[in-house]
Amino acid sequence: MRRVVSLYLPSWSTDRLRRKSGAGQAEAGLAPDTPLATALPDHGRKVVAAIDAAARAAGIRPGMTVTKARSLVPELAVIDADPAADLVALHRLALWAGRYSPFVAPDPPDGVWIDIGGCEALFGGERPLLKDLHRRIARAGFAVQIAAADTPGCAHAVARHVPAGRPVSILSGDQRKAMALLPIAALRLDPGTIDGLRKLGFERVEQLLGTPRGPLARRFGRTLHQRLDQALGHAGEALEPVYPPRVPRARRSLLEPIVTPEAFAQVIGDLAGDLADQLVALGRGARRLDCYFHRVDGRTQAVRVGTAAPSRDPAHFAKLLVARIDQVEPGLGIEAMTLVAPLVEPLAAAQADLAAGAERKADLGALVDALANRFGQASLYRAQPRAGGMPERSVGQAAAMEAASSRRWADDLPRPGRLLDPPQPIQVTAMLPDHPPAMFLWGRKRYRVVQADGPERLHGESWRGQGHEARQPFAVRDYFQVEVEGGGRYWLFRQGDGEHGATDPMTWFIHGAFA
Repeated sequence: MRRVVSLYLPSWSTDRLRRKSGAGQAEAGLAPDTPLATALPDHGRKVVAAIDAAARAAGIRPGMTVTKARSLVPELAVIDADPAADLVALHRLALWAGRYSPFVAPDPPDGVWIDIGGCEALFGGERPLLKDLHRRIARAGFAVQIAAADTPGCAHAVARHVPAGRPVSILSGDQRKAMALLPIAALRLDPGTIDGLRKLGFERVEQLLGTPRGPLARRFGRTLHQRLDQALGHAGEALEPVYPPRVPRARRSLLEPIVTPEAFAQVIGDLAGDLADQLVALGRGARRLDCYFHRVDGRTQAVRVGTAAPSRDPAHFAKLLVARIDQVEPGLGIEAMTLVAPLVEPLAAAQADLAAGAERKADLGALVDALANRFGQASLYRAQPRAGGMPERSVGQAAAMEAASSRRWADDLPRPGRLLDPPQPIQVTAMLPDHPPAMFLWGRKRYRVVQADGPERLHGESWRGQGHEARQPFAVRDYFQVEVEGGGRYWLFRQGDGEHGATDPMTWFIHGAFA
């Protein structure tokens, strides 16, 4: 589900100047409580471009001439505006906001959009994420208003037209209710359209909802209802994310929209080649690839694949991505595609094999990538030894291509290739204290033992401080390898030493099977 956060900084330009003043980088003599405004030249005069909270409280508004503003507030400090520097700083803020989501876009001149869909769980939920964002921005010295909604348009409108001292979260699907009482200026319309609507008596968004669209569209064009539909979620609105300058990415804008898998595969191949060239120049290999499909209706779809090891093989990239294009719904067509490598790692150049007729070694990494991207990363792993006194805790999962651990299992103590988790209880016929089982019943089937080896005694892990071993500090297990009629080989254990009740109640379990 899509959730978009609108970060609105009502005094972005002036707050930024105050921070620079505090660092000794701006004009001296700017007291903290002095009203501040920035100004731009306009036909031989200067007009107010941005104001801080103190100037706003005194009645000064953007667009007012500096002469009139100073007549209202004689002590007003005026500094020349620098829109280019403000935009660069806003871009840097958007990059910083990437800590909350990889999908962040500037909303010039005084905002940032953050698509947090799927990321809120990393912060304990949406509300803790918004509180953390608000706290960090406010602590940096910026006035801030934050709103979250299902659409960028609704979040943008609520952040700017619902004053609140804390983040506002619109419930999923409540865009219509949230937008109804807001002024029509909340729809991000140009000033001429807003003035025209007001002359017709429209002041709030709810008045537009019940009005026939035809007459308004003929007078004001398509933008009016496009903005309304985007805010309500009836039309898509794509955000163009920003990435750090060194993030490799490639983009292709298409002359005509494409809709077929074959066309997608062709463009993906071209993008993979462009991206591989950048990776070679940077000495990096990609571990994750995101391919964005930009539809003609403004919606953006994405496909993500990963690699088990750094790679810059364009054919490999294309093979992984083409396998996922069945997830793309092209709608009326795809007009542009972007390929990004948000996660890269160093990858040194390797000498190619120039021997004529030499067979290429099996590419284990390519096989792992194909399987992992088809069945999921969590479904592909390798077993790895780890510290543990009991068998079920002496093995862990590691990434398929992760370097092998220096820890080794004991060669003289064979273990089954697969353990049962948890061990399953069985009924056993055996002589105490140390004799192996003569027969056991597992489920409804009886197994007669023909050969056995053991016991191998393991003691409980009382240092863990919890669980069975903590409750029974003297607990032991006696393991036996047994072979039954028919050739099956199993790993059984008895809880207890067969003599003392303090070591456990002498119950039997099957813990695994040998190949």
